[in-house]
Amino acid sequence: MAVTIYLVRHGRTVWNLEGRLQGSGDSALVEEGIIGAKKTGIALKHIPFTAAYSSMQKRAQDTASYILAENERSNIPHFHHKGLNEFDFGSWEGMKSVDLQENDEYWVMKRTPAEYLAKANGGERFEQLYQRVTQAFHQIAELHKNDGKVLIVSHGMTLTLLTAVLKGIAWQDFRNEEKHSFVFNTAITQVEVENGEVKVIDFNNVEHLNH
Repeated sequence: MAVTIYLVRHGRTVWNLEGRLQGSGDSALVEEGIIGAKKTGIALKHIPFTAAYSSMQKRAQDTASYILAENERSNIPHFHHKGLNEFDFGSWEGMKSVDLQENDEYWVMKRTPAEYLAKANGGERFEQLYQRVTQAFHQIAELHKNDGKVLIVSHGMTLTLLTAVLKGIAWQDFRNEEKHSFVFNTAITQVEVENGEVKVIDFNNVEHLNH
């Protein structure tokens, strides 16, 4: 049996607009983010989700709630999974990206994930993110392998790495713009999992946001 998983990044937030690193920190959805979440819900309203998962962070949980509110099926169970949390930036969280331009390790993080050791900020390393998010994804896929349709709402860095790996790109190369693209707010990625085989059907789709 196959399960189809719809991966969605949370709606735009205050810190997104201000150019701040969010990570395990949090900030509220702005109006644009709420509208994006509702449009995503409308685009997916005919999908009979059997379950929804979001991270432990409120911006993802709120986005999932807006999406589910539009669905034709009521009372869809909504679970929170820490494996779907955003990448932890440590002491950099809440800082503006422009204020880190002179920091060499910031550029290592952006350009060469395998070499990023998070020494300056005490945050997470990308290998740790890779291990926890792929484990969470496959755990959810296995749990619902006979269920049909599942919604997952997560975060920019987390989903960009996960979708790269699902497309067959090494996690070390997930920031390589020639191979992969960063996931947009409230973009939809559709993935099919059957007998352990993963197929990315649609990636980073934002057509629904233009209506």
